[in-house]
Amino acid sequence: MKGQKGLSARVASDAGRIAARGHIAFALPGLGAGGAERVVSIIANGLVKRGWRVTVIAFDEPASRSYYEYDPAVEIVTIGYAPARRPSIERTLRTIARIHVLRQALRRLKPDVVLSFLTRTNVVALLATTGMTVPVVVSERNNPEAQNFGRIWSVLRAKLYPSAFGLVTMTQDAMDFFPEKMRRRGWVIPNPVMPPAVQDPTQPSATKTIVAVGRLVPQKGFDLLLRAFARIAPSHPDWNLVIWGEGEERAALEQEIVRLGLQERARLPGITAQPGGWASGADLFVMSSRYEGWGNVLLEALAAGIPSISFDCPWGPREMVKDGVNGLLVRAEEVPALAAALSKMMDDPALRERLATEARRSAERFTPGPIVTAWEQTAEAAIAGKRSYQNESQDLGSGAKGLVGAAGIEPATPPV
Repeated sequence: MKGQKGLSARVASDAGRIAARGHIAFALPGLGAGGAERVVSIIANGLVKRGWRVTVIAFDEPASRSYYEYDPAVEIVTIGYAPARRPSIERTLRTIARIHVLRQALRRLKPDVVLSFLTRTNVVALLATTGMTVPVVVSERNNPEAQNFGRIWSVLRAKLYPSAFGLVTMTQDAMDFFPEKMRRRGWVIPNPVMPPAVQDPTQPSATKTIVAVGRLVPQKGFDLLLRAFARIAPSHPDWNLVIWGEGEERAALEQEIVRLGLQERARLPGITAQPGGWASGADLFVMSSRYEGWGNVLLEALAAGIPSISFDCPWGPREMVKDGVNGLLVRAEEVPALAAALSKMMDDPALRERLATEARRSAERFTPGPIVTAWEQTAEAAIAGKRSYQNESQDLGSGAKGLVGAAGIEPATPPV
């Protein structure tokens, strides 16, 4: 990736060329291999091509590089204080430091709007912009009903989110979790997809591979997937399981592999060197999550034409998969049902081919163009309402409904 710059390093020629549409700043916890980071890279690249000045601000160290590729015209600003597991007092001090450095960055960059991603970063962004006139749109990227942030972060979210200009979620279910006063200026925008490269189907392999991808955390349900695979592995000796990703549950999952006797059949190789590298060896994809905000990797598998199975967890899979048409949906967290679905798909090449063909076709609904437009319209609504935003002295939670309407702009109507 080209163009990653420190806060003081600005490219005047690029800024002058693309400043006509306005300046959008994204706020992210980091530049790693997560789903939110992937989505921001797609949206930022799309917006900069449409004439916007785009800056991505991340709590990473200055030498950090993004896992995903950005257009050289996108300015990357790393301000340190990456989130990490630390003692309670140190975490609190680092959170205060993140608020301070983000506020400094925004004062220097002077964006027209801030688009913040992920709950803790959203809270930090709202605190950092206290007293400033820049509107902030917060985006929830997970399942706010199921994800536990702890009492303090939950209280802060409830108190601070009404001060945001607007709220973006990926599903209507997630939007409905929030109070009606926030939904009045909310946008439901699904995630875009860039299909990963897949292996040449004309080159058959002696063994076939079931692939799962995600952070090695309880949410992703890889323990459930291992148990389901263990049930049918003896009757399918030509199939193996590969779980790509990294996280806090690695040791526990490795122990589970040993306990289930899958040492020769299941692997945890870590994070792929390149985005989407997992797809090149996938004959079947499984998403075993207990809950999701969307399920980016499931959509990538569908777009790549990989036959897919997913738990019907809240929320996201049902937005993408119609059971028996472009994939298989299984009742959430039911290991026997997942094992049965795996066996059914593994035993039936014709079924895999039919579902893969329809999967690729169905994913065309989520091509980047219309979704970038929805984000662009959201940013335009926030910028157009900035004058009203500046003049309002009362709490936005009780009076912000008219900001978009007063500007003559209706909220974006994204593709669904």
